[in-house]
Amino acid sequence: MIVDDQALVRAGFRMILESEPEIDIVGEAEDGLEAVETAAQVRPDVVLMDIRMPNLDGLEATRRILDTPGDAPRILMLTTFDLDEYVYEALRAGASGFMLKDTPPEQLVAAIHVVASGDALLSPAITKRVIEEFIRRPPSSIAIAPSPKVADLTARELEVLGFMARGLSNSEIAKDLFVSETTVKTHVARILMKLDLRDRVQAVVFAYETGIVQPGAAEPA
Repeated sequence: MIVDDQALVRAGFRMILESEPEIDIVGEAEDGLEAVETAAQVRPDVVLMDIRMPNLDGLEATRRILDTPGDAPRILMLTTFDLDEYVYEALRAGASGFMLKDTPPEQLVAAIHVVASGDALLSPAITKRVIEEFIRRPPSSIAIAPSPKVADLTARELEVLGFMARGLSNSEIAKDLFVSETTVKTHVARILMKLDLRDRVQAVVFAYETGIVQPGAAEPA
């Protein structure tokens, strides 16, 4: 489902995606209110969600869609900026990733497949800027507090979570820890399961909110 307040933008995305045999456009919406209603009707697997829209912005629309009973779609946020002021809050709301609106078509298609498969997508450039923004000015709504779930993590899992929170990929973590990428994937899967998190993006947010990674403690990778 495509959500954007500009008809030309929606038409552009539709033209790109309709040429893909494995992707079907099941609906469109021009603001957040319409997005929530349409998502409930058509039950999309993935929503391309603009952040800045009239009536109801993409942030609140994301919250409402993901709070709806049943299988929630994956939400891929779209922005014209490499760091939008709502990025961190959108991640907290449950977005599975971010893409710039001027992303090349092949990357947009690949991103949709990534989030549809259940993975999270956050480009390295945006990951770094999100972390830098959090370090510079933590959102006022964030209250750093310990979580009892952290006690379930092993020392190695805590270490892997710390690397994830600093924006490292699985291959980069594997290189730093001198282990295989498969081993890192296993650690990541166990971290998500133990902390009851949906994906890698939620794990990054969790790490900062609970103080596992201290803002400013290390430079993002």
